[in-house]
Amino acid sequence: MKSIKPGRGPSMMGGVGSVFCAVFGIIWTIAAASMGAPAFFPLFGVCFVILGIAQAVYQFSNAGRKNRYSIFDITDDVEEPDPLNQRFGAGSQDEHARSATAGASFCPYCGARAEEGYVFCRGCGKKLPG
Repeated sequence: MKSIKPGRGPSMMGGVGSVFCAVFGIIWTIAAASMGAPAFFPLFGVCFVILGIAQAVYQFSNAGRKNRYSIFDITDDVEEPDPLNQRFGAGSQDEHARSATAGASFCPYCGARAEEGYVFCRGCGKKLPG
């Protein structure tokens, strides 16, 4: 069964953004503390640092993992299993969908069902391989 998942690219970009968030939090905390601002201003910066570090760890590890949680990759169970199906188990609806789509092909660009005999995808208009 085809799965559409977050890709490695969005995870890497999220990791870089999280590092910038943590750096901003450090600068904010130092500036607020040096100006003698009320206590909640430096704590706001500390929250940015903690959230930035936590998100950076998650995003960078997701970008480098073999079986990652993703949004935009179209993969097959043979290539990469769906982590949600592994965690929660494939229900009877998944088995029904799998039997209904057995032998069917899908567009590698948008995931739409590719009808036999079509040269171009009906969903995105790109030329189908093969």
